Amino acid sequence: MAPVEFTTQILKCDPSSITFLPSSDEPQITSQETSDALKIASHHLVDLTQTVVFPTETVYGLGALALDANAASKIFSTKGRPPDNPLIVHVSSFKMLRSLLPPGYVIPRSYQALMKHFWPGPLTLLFPRNDDIIPTIITAGQPTVAIRMPSHPVARALIAVANAPLAAPSANTSGKPSPTRAEHVHRDLDGKVSLILDGGACGVGLESTVVDGLHPDGNIRVLRPGGVTVEDLERAMREEIHDVANIPRVLSAPTTPGMKYRHYSPSVPVILLRTLPSLSHNVERPSEAVLKIGVLAPTDSKLWHQISPVDGIEWYRYPLGPLAEPSVIAHHLFDGLLSLEKDGVQMMFIEEVVEDREGLAIMNRVRKAASDSIRVALD
Repeated sequence: MAPVEFTTQILKCDPSSITFLPSSDEPQITSQETSDALKIASHHLVDLTQTVVFPTETVYGLGALALDANAASKIFSTKGRPPDNPLIVHVSSFKMLRSLLPPGYVIPRSYQALMKHFWPGPLTLLFPRNDDIIPTIITAGQPTVAIRMPSHPVARALIAVANAPLAAPSANTSGKPSPTRAEHVHRDLDGKVSLILDGGACGVGLESTVVDGLHPDGNIRVLRPGGVTVEDLERAMREEIHDVANIPRVLSAPTTPGMKYRHYSPSVPVILLRTLPSLSHNVERPSEAVLKIGVLAPTDSKLWHQISPVDGIEWYRYPLGPLAEPSVIAHHLFDGLLSLEKDGVQMMFIEEVVEDREGLAIMNRVRKAASDSIRVALD
């Protein structure tokens, strides 16, 4: 067993104690415990150039100084992340954003519209890389850099207190489900990180939407679906750009470098149920062992009526939320995968959802997590 490098410390942060006034880029913090935790985390990041785990509205992030190649390299070694998978840079203010862009760069009208609606928030935008500032390790040699401004008070306050942009992918071993609670991170990375800021459960539960609006045609390409839906993007374009003939189109183009890697997979097989049958006739199991099977499905799915007692099978149920509210299902997805893994199930079934609104991002993650899928008819 590899030696433990850190004694991982968990510090509580109260998001409700942090506010940002419209006239200031600095946080107002009413909780001394939260203020102290943020200062300690800033010390780990800036003075010790260590990684720190912090909550965002999407998932928990593993952060390091974005403009320090040595600090950023620790993200890759901690996660076991492939070096050709770029990192997203997180900023706390528009002033910090502008400090990262090439001199004289004019932000496109489409980006201005999207930032007006979704910044701070779960939207990542691709910008031209300023070669003099952004280390190549951040962009994996790409000519663009991905940047977002998180809306979670703890994340934004940490960046502001550190007074430095932070690179931060999800705080998990590469390939595993992204953590949405501090306990998910601790179970996975205990001893690999020095500090976890615990700000409670993440609100969105899926990673940010990644958008590329840099092509000559001016259209918006969704490289990774996430917390901001295609419908949200289209609505923002219509509301802010009144020249109907020149409203950018929103295109689906999942081509980010990390797409080639398997993601979001717990340590047991995940089977995608394309249309659901009675499960009792489709499970192979050892003849003398109890098989623990986890099931994730919308709360009002017909699937729950199909799961019947079967000798040798122990069902573990995780209702994800109403079919009509895919944002709720998205919020619970990673927690469901990690909770069932903790319960010791030996395989999981997860039901597909319609791919509109947040459903597009949900199915993007589910397909990556699943090792197989079956197409069957519900009774």
